[in-house]
Amino acid sequence: RVACGLDSMIIGEPQIFGQVKDAYEQADLIGTLGSELHHLSQNTFRIAKRVRSETAIGQSSVSIASTAVTLAEMLFSDLTNRNVLLVGAGETSKLVGRHLKSAGFCKLTIANRTLSNARKLAEELGGSAIDLQTIPSILPDADVVISSTASQLAVMGKGMVERTLKSRRHRPVMMIDLAVPRDIEPEVGELRDIYLYSVDDLQEIINANLNNRHHAAEEADLIIKREIASYRFRHESREKDETLVRFREHHEAIKTDELAKALIRLKKGGPADDVLAQFANQLTNKLLHRPTQQLKAGNNDIIKVISDLYQLDKRSE
Repeated sequence: RVACGLDSMIIGEPQIFGQVKDAYEQADLIGTLGSELHHLSQNTFRIAKRVRSETAIGQSSVSIASTAVTLAEMLFSDLTNRNVLLVGAGETSKLVGRHLKSAGFCKLTIANRTLSNARKLAEELGGSAIDLQTIPSILPDADVVISSTASQLAVMGKGMVERTLKSRRHRPVMMIDLAVPRDIEPEVGELRDIYLYSVDDLQEIINANLNNRHHAAEEADLIIKREIASYRFRHESREKDETLVRFREHHEAIKTDELAKALIRLKKGGPADDVLAQFANQLTNKLLHRPTQQLKAGNNDIIKVISDLYQLDKRSE
């Protein structure tokens, strides 16, 4: 459940699986990983991968940053040639920028009131940097605009965006406003070819996705329970096989030891009948020594097991 993300605060988040694998590799590196824990860990990794491939546990975005990028991907099929304008250089923009890069968006421009902060983030993301005053000249080329500043006033108004659209010739623009209060005037959403989403819109999508993950978690739980039952069965079967091997080895050792003694007596010229009789008696005594001790101790469970094992009740009938 932990490796599959079912016990995480955000159900299905994949980071915990990576942390479990890191812990396994560290244990293996320093030599604290026994054969049983190694076997159990490999089964855990296999089950976690199965859960992610057979359920929708990790398919829906449940963070603001990843949901914003998912919306942009839905509007544009070719991501590599799309121009993205990130307004703001804080943590939210940094997260969104990383998601954009992972998704395939390559042309990133970061706009910020403090140009040095924009340059710092642009260097990390492989983009370019501008100040807020330069936005009107850059906006006509932007296919995706994602804004998250701490400004108390709107950074982009309806008039600015309307002038931009004239040069775009009906090419659509995805605008996502993650700021509170808003960076983009709500009236911008009334313009043709503009697809405007606010942080509230994204939260509604996230809530629906979380609900989907809860349903997927129920499916995942069934997979895990079946796999645990299967593992326990295999584990118990392996234990029985190992016990049976040790049981046979124990009695084989007794036989080999007594046989060696009998052969020595024969080589010394002992009568064959006497040697065989002594061998049989010694072998029987050694084989029955421990069971006899347990029977004398009066352990009822042991008595019943031995009685069932050798079918003693049937022989006395």
